[in-house]
Amino acid sequence: MSRSRELARLMRELRAEGITDPKVLEAMERVPRELFVPQELRHHSLRNIPLSIGHGQTISQPFVVALMTQAPSLTGTERVLEVGTGSGYQCAILAELAGSVVSIERIEPLASTARELLTRLGYLNIQVVVGDGSRGYAELAPYDAIVVTAASPGVPQPLVDQLVDGGRLIVPVGSRFSQQLTLYVKRAGKLIPHRLGPVRFVPLIGESAWNDRVVGTFLHDCWWEEV
Repeated sequence: MSRSRELARLMRELRAEGITDPKVLEAMERVPRELFVPQELRHHSLRNIPLSIGHGQTISQPFVVALMTQAPSLTGTERVLEVGTGSGYQCAILAELAGSVVSIERIEPLASTARELLTRLGYLNIQVVVGDGSRGYAELAPYDAIVVTAASPGVPQPLVDQLVDGGRLIVPVGSRFSQQLTLYVKRAGKLIPHRLGPVRFVPLIGESAWNDRVVGTFLHDCWWEEV
């Protein structure tokens, strides 16, 4: 099947699964997902599935990327913090719709590879940094929206503190085996939750999330991917 037919099929699947924002759909069409996956998996890049990118991490399935981009209702002017750069794919999609994106990744080789690719693709509104994403990135706060691409046992307080009033935070929250993808809106310092559905993400490792010892048990017990 040709790339154009595969892409058309994927777009039909996204619409059928509830992605209705035309700006999000256009961004998903523009950004070449195949460039963000390992060479040996590129023949799967336009399938609606997560794929391994090494270091125990995955590139999320296109539906989850689209859902997490649609949920914050970006208008094009926002400063967005992405927690968990990974391959850089979600970051590129966000950059198509936001004013600027700060993306933080704890695994330096992933951050370096993503930064190089995003620069090569011409994204001038993205800054990729290395650090503990559960602590956010206070140097460039506050943020209008925060997108967390890894699972946390709760909402990390530093992220709440770095979110503007009226801002939106989307994060998978739950146990070691399953989470709820939840959109939070910050009102007068409090978070109002809106559940988007069950998911299963790789764990968010950091001071305000899971620690390395617990995560080691997670990765031994199961293969993590969104559902």
